[in-house]
Amino acid sequence: MSNESASIVQRVWNYCNVLRDDGVSYGDYVEQLTYLVFLKMADEQTKPPFKKLSTIPQGLDWRSLLDKDGTALETHYRHILETLAKEKGLLGVIFRKSQSKIPDPAKLKRLIELINSQIWIGLGIDVKGEIYEGLLQKNAEDVKGGAGQYFTPRPLIKAIVEVMQPQPGMTICDPACGTGGFIISAHDYISNHYQLDVEQKRFLRFNTFSGKDIVDSVARLCVMNLYLHGIGGDTNPIEVGDSLISDPGTRFDMVLTNPPFGKKSSITLTNGEGKTDKESLIYERQDFWATSSNKQLNFLQHVKTLLKINGKAAIVVPDNVLFEGGAGETVRRKFLHECDVHTLLRLPTGVFYAQGVKANVLFFDKKPASEKPWTQTLWIYDLRTNKHFTLKTNPLSYEDLQDFIRCYHPQNRYERKPTERFKPYTFNELIQRDKASMDITFMKDESLEDSENLPPPDVLARDITENLQSALEQFSSIQENLGESKTQS
Repeated sequence: MSNESASIVQRVWNYCNVLRDDGVSYGDYVEQLTYLVFLKMADEQTKPPFKKLSTIPQGLDWRSLLDKDGTALETHYRHILETLAKEKGLLGVIFRKSQSKIPDPAKLKRLIELINSQIWIGLGIDVKGEIYEGLLQKNAEDVKGGAGQYFTPRPLIKAIVEVMQPQPGMTICDPACGTGGFIISAHDYISNHYQLDVEQKRFLRFNTFSGKDIVDSVARLCVMNLYLHGIGGDTNPIEVGDSLISDPGTRFDMVLTNPPFGKKSSITLTNGEGKTDKESLIYERQDFWATSSNKQLNFLQHVKTLLKINGKAAIVVPDNVLFEGGAGETVRRKFLHECDVHTLLRLPTGVFYAQGVKANVLFFDKKPASEKPWTQTLWIYDLRTNKHFTLKTNPLSYEDLQDFIRCYHPQNRYERKPTERFKPYTFNELIQRDKASMDITFMKDESLEDSENLPPPDVLARDITENLQSALEQFSSIQENLGESKTQS
């Protein structure tokens, strides 16, 4: 991040500490910034040299906030949010279900003055994007707020995009887009690696990307993030809704995604007695290989559906997708047969903001129907064994993924060579394993061989906690499946 960006991030973020005293969470603070910065930028665009017609109705714009104080300011701000929430397009998504979370009018006035002192449109796209990304990262670091589950570590995203090599003219989708990290990284990759003509630049900005997220507040942050990075303009490539409900019909050249972990649905169901329930949904879809309440298995199947024939995907999945029986085994066998599942990156713990996550990245290509299996060799890169990362003292960096990028050999993955951390497994080897499990570890754990090599106590404690949380998730899954079987019988 540039010094200019870091300075603005810190200045804007420092004021959050004042609002925290009033019970305003980091997430609520970033949301309020989103509303106010958007209004400020819309106002700037009406002035020279832009002189654009305002997309904000008169009387609800930035200037209408500047001459008010006290209760009148607070009332007017609430009115702006409520009214703009009913608009269509970009405005509708950014202000959808918006509410004022700043209870003190004097502090709201101070925040408006802080934003008004900065010329946002005058900043380059890179700077504006860096500032917002910096705010989103600070929000994700608030573990208690839970925002980290929507924020995939940027070094990991960059490495995934680096090996996927998106190209001009491609259509790219993230069906669980969070705050837009994959979309922005793919956009930057194409912009920096190709000399684009005018038509290619237009296609990249307006037609390349599509995203969806089930959570209104997260979709709002994503739309603003893309807008500040010059993606989409006044059009909106992000949809709010449950990606898994149905096949959208549209097919893409590439899918890059990190679906939410956990078993429960984010949709709240209301039964006939008026009680709400967040139990896992079971999606009955003709395009799925198996029906399951496991959200990650469903997302894997959904990504397969979204791809064009010969389309490419990278999807982050938890360990249970690699070994779970029942529907999991059915999905893996079909997956290995009908797609070219060529690479598995086993991620270390301590890299995600959501605790207790043991995750992997699956890379595969969708193929046409065939009697012969498309997967010939699955190459597994182990970045987990004998690796210890923490979010603050030893965070995962892009440099830590350089060896994986080299081993992946994106120039021609058929010229790969085995290394200590990179091993090939044939289709027959995989399919003959118990439940066609892809949960494979081939490296020796040094900490188990020599007590002198034990990791520090804090790392050990974290690993124990993560293992216990993972075991609890598996027991919960078994309990849910037993409950479903009992109900069906």
